[in-house]
Amino acid sequence: MPLRTRWILAVAVATLTLTTTAGCELDTGTPGPGSTGSSSDSKQARGQLDDLKVAKAGSMAGYSRAKFPHWRAAGDNCDVRDTVLKRDGRKVKLSGCNVVAGTWTSLYDGKVLDSPTKVDIDHVVPLANAWRSGASSWTTEQRADFANDLDDPQLVAVSATSNRSKGDQDPSTWKPSESSSWCQYAQDWIAVKTRWKLTVTDAEKSALKDMLEKC
Repeated sequence: MPLRTRWILAVAVATLTLTTTAGCELDTGTPGPGSTGSSSDSKQARGQLDDLKVAKAGSMAGYSRAKFPHWRAAGDNCDVRDTVLKRDGRKVKLSGCNVVAGTWTSLYDGKVLDSPTKVDIDHVVPLANAWRSGASSWTTEQRADFANDLDDPQLVAVSATSNRSKGDQDPSTWKPSESSSWCQYAQDWIAVKTRWKLTVTDAEKSALKDMLEKC
């Protein structure tokens, strides 16, 4: 093949390759709300669940939400609630440090919420459940750290209706109506209980195992 012909062919192939690549969206690999995550995440969650201490639910004697002070001031945002709204929302708008607009997709029921007033910030492991599974022996400062935990998957923006439905129930008596979220919900629940060394009941552990089958 003449040199000029080979050169023309090479340019044509390169141009076709660039054109094809430019027309595709790259997958960032970042899981969104309700994503099942990776198989390694699922494997890690199963291992963590096996390691959690199983115990009967403790007494609610002495419990009060006031013993879990929230929401704390948080950096450039007014408080932890605003921080989660900004983190979990799309096209979020601020007025000073307050979140005043945006859209949020509720992990629990898939509802799209068009105002921060329609959004609840849920504690994945409810405060009352934490009390029954070990937090009753913590100091108030430790409970405040738990209630404002931005480092673990403990706080999530959800619809008010789903949050009210959940209350302080564990996965043995309540699951997100959006079943595609079960894997992520179970992984988050297990991660929080592992991080804070909280116990699980037999029924709770069994339900979490079943939910991980969605991964």
